[in-house]
Amino acid sequence: MNGFLDKTILPSVKHIVAVASGKGGVGKSTVAANLAVTLAKMNYKTALVDADVYGPSAPKIFGIEKETVGVFEQDGKQLMKPVEKYGVKINSIGFMTDPSQAVIWRGPLAASALAQLFENTVWGDIDYMIVDFPPGTGDIQLSTVQHFKLDASIVVTTPQIIAVNDARRGAEMFSPRKLNIPLIGIVENMSWFTPQEHPEEKYYIFGQGGGAKLAAEFNSTLLTQIPLIKSIGDAAESGSNLMEQNNPTITACFETIAKAVIKAL
Repeated sequence: MNGFLDKTILPSVKHIVAVASGKGGVGKSTVAANLAVTLAKMNYKTALVDADVYGPSAPKIFGIEKETVGVFEQDGKQLMKPVEKYGVKINSIGFMTDPSQAVIWRGPLAASALAQLFENTVWGDIDYMIVDFPPGTGDIQLSTVQHFKLDASIVVTTPQIIAVNDARRGAEMFSPRKLNIPLIGIVENMSWFTPQEHPEEKYYIFGQGGGAKLAAEFNSTLLTQIPLIKSIGDAAESGSNLMEQNNPTITACFETIAKAVIKAL
């Protein structure tokens, strides 16, 4: 359906990849943020657009809540300079709103604000722009796809059935019958829990097989299974990027996702 609409071209951005989920709480924003960081560590010029207008989390995940985007005027147009950390250029509604206040915007206003994040930010040359979509399949996703050419998508789920059911709708959104954006694959988060004192043990507290089942349904790939590790959740909460945790298992998971993005594009 999106092939018949004129797109706004971001000439300095080579590839745009959406990271989506059917429901909140599955770690989508953590996956998007750390995919961006991993690509940057691999020496690609990387940007992150926090498109979760109603619940922006990039400022918290990156520990830059007190930062503000630089605003300047050029040729009569207000432009923004993104915040940069870990080699990733970041812009988010969260830089412009009070985190203690709810963002109550109707769809058109939210879509307009999001479009400005894309268009009015001076990104410079970017190899990979990662877009952290809000949960679900609503106005923000549709408006973004209508206005900008997305090259690929990744869907994040957890293993339990209810999460997979919601993620299925997220994956369906990108299908040829809907928005027609290639699906690189499925990321299964919180796949198992391993106690720090017993690293050889795995506890499947959210069930098993959900990510693989979803990937099979869409003739796609289960890119990786990310275990549930307390220090990783603590890192996101404290604004300490998980790459600083020096956990080889998690680092390998995100390197696998990044390599799949590079191969696909």
